[in-house]
Amino acid sequence: MRDRQWQVRFDGVSAGYANRAVLDQLTLQIPAFTTTAVVGPNGSGKSTLLGVIAGVIRTTAGRVERRSEGSVALVTQRSRVDDVLPLTVRDAVAMGRWGRRRGWWRLTRQDWAVVEASMERLGITSLAHRQLGELSGGQRQRALVAQGLAQQAELLLLDEPTTGLDATAQRIITEVLAEVTGEGVTVLQATHDLDAAASAGHLLLLREGRLWGEGDPRKVLTGDAIDEVWGLPRRV
Repeated sequence: MRDRQWQVRFDGVSAGYANRAVLDQLTLQIPAFTTTAVVGPNGSGKSTLLGVIAGVIRTTAGRVERRSEGSVALVTQRSRVDDVLPLTVRDAVAMGRWGRRRGWWRLTRQDWAVVEASMERLGITSLAHRQLGELSGGQRQRALVAQGLAQQAELLLLDEPTTGLDATAQRIITEVLAEVTGEGVTVLQATHDLDAAASAGHLLLLREGRLWGEGDPRKVLTGDAIDEVWGLPRRV
């Protein structure tokens, strides 16, 4: 049985952007080999937390510790930029392999095999030669998740991976994320979908950049917690 120890630890971490603090002294643990959902209202710091773990946002205080030096893949929300870049789906997914190549070395046969396998898992092989800008939102997002899978990272970070997608895309992405945790990948996803969050293995509940709750989603994501964190009227 795999060791279900922590994958990432925050100790008093604060972070943000120029002239704007977002995360405020977070102390938490993200367990390995499971899916952790990060939930909270807009502006609570979900995307910033992912950025700190990915190393694209600097901390202003505290310490971030990772269990190992394995790679991290960050999958952002689908972007309007995708509509104008002259990229095919296969090209976009292949970008996930670039970090493993030195300089301008070409991708190897093994790299392309990983690309093909990643597209197949997300059900987009038939779209390989289509331009990203021609795809539906759900198809584009599946291509971005496939790009993340192609990196073969031990830590997969996703920012709202299923928001606004059709039921088919949501199901496929959810099933693939469940599969990869069984293969030794730790998944962390920021989400507004409370149903998806409730089915995760672990949950971080943020409010105004602070940790409001952490642990088993069934115990943390209660009706009272939702009312308080989102500022809703108390239930009678």
